[in-house]
Formats: sequence, structure tokens, C-alpha cells
Amino acid sequence: MRRFAHFVRPWLPSHRCRSSFSGSTKMIRRFILKFAAAFLALFAAGGAACADDYPSRPITLVAPFPPGGALDLIARALAQKLQEQWGQTVVVDNRSGAAGIIGTTQVARSAPDGYTILLGATTTHGINPSLYKSLQYDAVADFEPVSLVATIPHLLVVNPGLPVHTFGDFVKLAKEKTLPFGSAGIGSPHHLAGEMLKSQLHLNLQHIPYKGSAPAMTAVMSGETAFMSVEVTAASQYIKAGKMRPIAVAAAKRLPTIDVPTFAEVGLPGFEVTAWYAIFAPKGTPRPIVDKLSQALAKAVHAKDVQTRFASLDATPVGSTPDELRRYVDSEIKRWAQAVKAANVSMD
Repeated sequence: MRRFAHFVRPWLPSHRCRSSFSGSTKMIRRFILKFAAAFLALFAAGGAACADDYPSRPITLVAPFPPGGALDLIARALAQKLQEQWGQTVVVDNRSGAAGIIGTTQVARSAPDGYTILLGATTTHGINPSLYKSLQYDAVADFEPVSLVATIPHLLVVNPGLPVHTFGDFVKLAKEKTLPFGSAGIGSPHHLAGEMLKSQLHLNLQHIPYKGSAPAMTAVMSGETAFMSVEVTAASQYIKAGKMRPIAVAAAKRLPTIDVPTFAEVGLPGFEVTAWYAIFAPKGTPRPIVDKLSQALAKAVHAKDVQTRFASLDATPVGSTPDELRRYVDSEIKRWAQAVKAANVSMD
């Protein structure tokens, strides 16, 4: 409301004349305040009316990574449940490339009407803001947080031929000799997790980047590298086949499917590396629409069939509020900024 008063101030009587027109000035100010209040009420009513009609046409859910991965599978599970709830088509659009930047930028530049939304992730909204100095989008300023929908923790896995059965064994060996570790690429969560271990425990580690997590895991299994930090979803089948040995899980709690201790249990409290997935809308999307989306997503992730689907990915359903997601993203940006700095990497 102060902006309205500031706008009309040049047209108010000068200081020398204010005593003569004090009554008129008060009337003008009252008029401005009433006008501003009416305008804000009308704006809020308009947003609520939009939410009542939403969605009235198909929605595009942009997945900024290729088909077949965990993010894509989570996007398709959510799209199906939203479609069932609303009776409107929800199309998953895979716009992959450049560490999720292409698809994320597209959504940032879309109309803020709730009909183009994004399934963002650790990379797009946690790591990229620090890794790219000239990022084409602002992870905070260009988006409305909607809901954190799922998380998948990382595991520390080693080649089964190594004399490493516990985290203590791993630390001891990494202090005696240089251990090569693989990742899905420079600046990926797999890379930064290894760099965090290196800096926090003063280990002798050498990073070898690969073009994706699949070839990086192949390198661990073949003995080309000694270990890596990788999502449970990707590693689980190889662990069951005895091709990788799990050492610790980078989560607050133990996994129900793979019996290994958390990093906190082995003496490294606070060491958590999580692949997380969250829905974002373009900045300026009306709050009533954001809230309606968030509530629908919370219902979706707690549906029995979605929970079964998530369990097959070793993913934990969340379904947060917009404000909870906002705080989570802020904390993740700060945490990964420290990791990027410790690794001394930049993609610019």
C-alpha cells in the first residue's frame, strides 16, 4: 500500500501548503488506502477463482532428464495420479540435456498459470546454482516451490574384490593408498559426495568422471575404480548379484532393503547425500493454484499404488507443503555450495 502513496506523492500539496490542505491530504490518503485494499482483495479473489477452475485443460509436466531414469519414472507415476484426480491429461515432457538446464529453463520462462510445471531435482535446484556461474535460470527467484515429492539416498559401494567390509576398512585403505572413484560427470552428486569424503576425512581419492552413472558403476564392478557414491535405485540389483559391496548409506535412517549402517553410525554425522525430487511452477503462479497442486501431490504420493511404485525405486514419498520445500531448497543450495567449493569445480 505504501507504493500507492509513493506514486501519488508528487501530486500532493507542497510542504508550504500542507497546513492549508491538511484535510484534503488526509482524504486523499484515505482514498488511496481504500483503493489499495480493494485492489488487493480483487487480486486475491481472482486467484481463488482461477484455482476453482484449475485445471481446465491439459498440464505439461517437464522432466529435465532422459526417459527411463528414476526422475522420469517418478514423473510418470505422479502424472497418472494427478490425471485420475482431476480428469485432465497430464503429459510428461522429457526435455533433457545440460545437467537438466534445458528443461528447467523452459519451465522458468513459461506462463505462470500452472499448466507447465517441473519435476526438479538435486542437480537442477541444489547443485547447479553453485556449479554454473552463468546459469540461465535462478533456482529460487524463477520458481514457485510446490512440493517435495520423494527422496532416494546414496550408498557408498566398493568393488567386492577390495579388502573393505566396513567403513573403517575403507578409511584405512584410502589413507594408505590412492583410491580412484567414478561419477556420472564433473559436478554430479556422485562426484561431490566423493569430494566431501576426501575433504572431511583427508583421504587419498582420485576422481574419474564418466558419461553417466551406468558406466561409472560398470567401472566399479570391473575394478577400474575402487568405489563410488550412487543412488540406491541404481545400485540395488548389482548389490544383490554380488557385483558391488555396500558399505554405508548416506541417509538419516537405515534402509529397509539393504542392511548397512548410516554414516552417522560409523562416525561421520551429518553426511547425507540424497537424490531428491520436487515439483516447481514458474514464478508468479497464483498461490491458490500452487496450494491446489501441492495438496493433490500430497494425496498422490501417499496413494497405495504410488507408494508401491516408489518402493520399487527405493524412494521415500514425502508430499511437503510449498513453504517446507522453499526452506529445503535454501538449505540444499547452501550445503552443495560448500561441496562445490571444496571440490574446486566450475562448469563455466
